[in-house]
Amino acid sequence: MDHAELATLLTPEALRLLDSLGRIDSTDDVAAAVSRLRAAGTPPELVSAVVGQARLRTRAAAKFGPFAERMLFTRAGLEQASRLAVAARHAGRFRDAGMTRVADLGCGIGGDALGLAGIGLHVLAVDADEITAAIAAYNLAPFGDTATVRHATAESTDLAGIDAVWLDPARRSAGHSETRRTRAADWTPSLDWAFDLASRMPVGIKLGPGFDREQIPDGVEAQWITVDGSTIELVLWSGALARPGVARAALVVHGDAAHELTASGDAPDAPVRPLGAYVHEPAGSVIRARLIGEVARRLDAGMIADGIAYLTSDTTTTSPFVQTFRVREQLPFDLKRLSKALRERGIGTLEIKKRGVDIDPASLRTKLKLRGDAAATLLLTRVDGARVALLADRL
Repeated sequence: MDHAELATLLTPEALRLLDSLGRIDSTDDVAAAVSRLRAAGTPPELVSAVVGQARLRTRAAAKFGPFAERMLFTRAGLEQASRLAVAARHAGRFRDAGMTRVADLGCGIGGDALGLAGIGLHVLAVDADEITAAIAAYNLAPFGDTATVRHATAESTDLAGIDAVWLDPARRSAGHSETRRTRAADWTPSLDWAFDLASRMPVGIKLGPGFDREQIPDGVEAQWITVDGSTIELVLWSGALARPGVARAALVVHGDAAHELTASGDAPDAPVRPLGAYVHEPAGSVIRARLIGEVARRLDAGMIADGIAYLTSDTTTTSPFVQTFRVREQLPFDLKRLSKALRERGIGTLEIKKRGVDIDPASLRTKLKLRGDAAATLLLTRVDGARVALLADRL
């Protein structure tokens, strides 16, 4: 998006036209909408702007629900925005810590600021990109004086009167469509600046879930978050935003339900035990937080092998922190014999999961030449140093 497209969008005519388009789910829907608008004499630049926004609004529903129907987006901004349900949970932490005025530095299109303003906190939303800041201002306009948006850098923002900061360093190259990940040394603001700020006031710093644990400062709470099976972020909380005695946390969100493991540090792994009737795969946030051992002890389970994040047990006990599979049988870890065994069992739909083995599941699925109406899960891993293929059913 450039300034001309933004100016085209921010007119009453364009916004009315955008609202009238409704959902655009596919390229066929895009083509139909373009043809209809062009036939009605709509200028090409207006057609392009509103149809593109309608497509982004449709995609944004997964993150923002019905709120997406009145928001504006850039493609990169939508990809990088927090899910509103997660933003609301973060906002609740600020409120529960007694914060009333929060600066959102690197606000993007305003996803996290929406969560903060939505529970009545006063928000100063700041972004270094002029177009992105303008879009954030549009998205936050319904909150009136509760939300103020500025085009500025995080480093230049005056934090006088601010109780706490939410900080999302730019971890990708500049742009509104195609962007690429950058090295930690190139993030803006820099990690040194962010960590220094966090040492002086309550701050939440949003990072990627794969952030190098060796760089996590002492004295902060590190919280990894998994939503509907995808591990989406790591947040470092400092000052009054960090919970006493909590250094590691794994939050797992499924739909409207949320469950969390907390600990004062990494949990020691449970001992390795023989393969049982069940295999449990911990959520990514549990693995990243190194709390697998805590989950194992709750399930009366053991590690399937050293260094492999699968647990095994003989009981049906499960938990929100794992995906559980009932093992049917062990199959040969050989392409021809495995393919033959699956065809004999009529398995045409196969979920393939792997840990500890160098295999491309998509390529393997093609080579297996599956046929049949049955479905199952294939777990590829190592037990006692040998590769194993476990045919299982997801519970």
